[in-house]
Amino acid sequence: MLLVAVSGGIDSMCLVEKVRLSGGPFAVAHCNFRLRGAESDADEALVRSWAAFHGVSCHVKSFDTTVYAQENKISVEMAARKLRYHWFGELCREHGYSAVAVAHNANDNAETLILNLLRGTGLKGLTGMKAEGFIPDPEFSDIPLLRPLLGMTREDIEAFAAEYGITWREDHTNAQNEHKRNKIRNLVFPVFKEINPSFIQTLNQDIKTIAREVEESGWVYCSRNNATLVIPGSDRESLITKDFSISEEEWDGSKSVKQPQGELIMDADKAGEFIEGSWETGDWIRPLGAPGKKKLQDWFTDHHIPADEKPFVKLLKSAKDPHHVIAVCGFCIDHSVRITSSTKHIVKIVVKDSGSSPE
Repeated sequence: MLLVAVSGGIDSMCLVEKVRLSGGPFAVAHCNFRLRGAESDADEALVRSWAAFHGVSCHVKSFDTTVYAQENKISVEMAARKLRYHWFGELCREHGYSAVAVAHNANDNAETLILNLLRGTGLKGLTGMKAEGFIPDPEFSDIPLLRPLLGMTREDIEAFAAEYGITWREDHTNAQNEHKRNKIRNLVFPVFKEINPSFIQTLNQDIKTIAREVEESGWVYCSRNNATLVIPGSDRESLITKDFSISEEEWDGSKSVKQPQGELIMDADKAGEFIEGSWETGDWIRPLGAPGKKKLQDWFTDHHIPADEKPFVKLLKSAKDPHHVIAVCGFCIDHSVRITSSTKHIVKIVVKDSGSSPE
């Protein structure tokens, strides 16, 4: 059974109506973040009444979002995101829901792309949201997260709402430009539309193209919340072509930094997001203790790696700079991701025995 997240806005009310029309079993979840007083309560009332009218199970929870944000020293937006996804995960575990559906649409995807570009991003930030993914919470990261409206623009959603006579509530803060996303939506996108009336579709097509090219390149994103990633190898008996498992662990400084051959550790926070790839012209690394950058080609020469083996060397590269090699699997890490006294989390890269399974 599907769990549908419904805020009461036009996007989520259209989503839940589409799900209802599809005929499959589902339940509704509504978060009252208590950020807009009576308006938040009215949103909750709408969702409750819709669910009651259609005989659908409705889960509602109120959060003291502002206090949570202050206690955790994060923005209110981030606090709301963390609270809702964690609760969705709890509901799925408790009631056996198979997946969570949210109402992100094509406009949201385009806004996210522009925000990522303005903040500075690697390839992952250019590939946008996915129609199918997983809940962004480490405790529930195995629960599928679905975005059925990702192919619809806001204009499409408004047309659907009009056709089916859907009632929704408008969040008055959407018209305010306090938040960056609202500034992009209300101030920047109207200019884009003057230049290209179909810019939302164009940006979403660009996102799909970039995502497809990244996938076809063989690069694999290693997000910080994944348990383990296996880098494919071959039957050649050397560290260059062995399989490796990559996992993240807590680090208290009590263990030795020196590791057996074939095992590397690096600071997870310094590494950030990274991708798996193979050697390309322009790749560079700063070996541990070295005064500056070194071309990976020169590093290969120094370590007597034959030319015919270079394409098989497993590399981890920074998502922000795909030519910056942060680890040569089985051999070394970059100086920038070394373990220090301030390290709290580590990424462990371990050579796997033939036939073994991920940790």
